Amino acid sequence: MSNQAQCRLIRSGETYDGKQGFSYLEGISAQSVGAQGLCMHLLTIPPGGRAKAHLRSAHETAIYVLSGAAGMWQGNRLQHCLRVGAGDMLYIPAGEPHLPFNSGPEPVVAVIARTDPNEQESVTLLPELDALVPH
Repeated sequence: MSNQAQCRLIRSGETYDGKQGFSYLEGISAQSVGAQGLCMHLLTIPPGGRAKAHLRSAHETAIYVLSGAAGMWQGNRLQHCLRVGAGDMLYIPAGEPHLPFNSGPEPVVAVIARTDPNEQESVTLLPELDALVPH
């Protein structure tokens, strides 16, 4: 057997709790398949759900919303609010403070991909920003 990475199928039912305050369906990461440059997982934000303000200083994030509608405060003082819905794609550059939330009555389901294969290691919480935006 070679030392090279091999194709792997993930049929995960396992979840993990992220520092950001959400539970994620385990997917592709350094831990699950030995990924070296990316991770991808599924996130469901329940109605009324809200993350903790955070950023990833050296990693980009791409999100595809499968269902529902959500918002995200972003910017150095969380001064901008973006709204996303089913079929939308969202890009979050490295170093951008953000705080996603679901103020709607339905769960939001999204596929999240990042350039960090270790999903939680590069998360920096920003508790000083949490109170700047409404609940």
